[in-house]
Amino acid sequence: MPHFIVEYSGNLHDRLDFQALFKELHEYVVSTGAFPIGGVRSRAIRCNDFRVADGREDFSFLNLNLKIGHGRDMELKKEVAEQVFKILCDWMKPITDDSYVQISFEMTELDPVLKFNKNNIHPLFANKQ
Repeated sequence: MPHFIVEYSGNLHDRLDFQALFKELHEYVVSTGAFPIGGVRSRAIRCNDFRVADGREDFSFLNLNLKIGHGRDMELKKEVAEQVFKILCDWMKPITDDSYVQISFEMTELDPVLKFNKNNIHPLFANKQ
């Protein structure tokens, strides 16, 4: 953890550079000291079937969900959520300056009893943090 999951309307596809966004998000969360780099991952899911507001073809959306593991205090979660949303909005600024787009973000804390994972990447970074 954490996982960044972006869902976005297909009409934005040719205007987005996800690698730049993901790089900035990864660097930020790791810099907090609360998230190990070996668990950070990001993905973007293009939605070709969507409708925004009254259905105008030039309306678009982008939603970012940040999933984190349980155990961090509310102050840290709030700080991270605010900074992640700022990074997202700054990255989207060239689009929001000349297009109609709905941007949303939420952080989800996963229940430790119901979350399972296996990650053999963590040991690669064990001595680098």
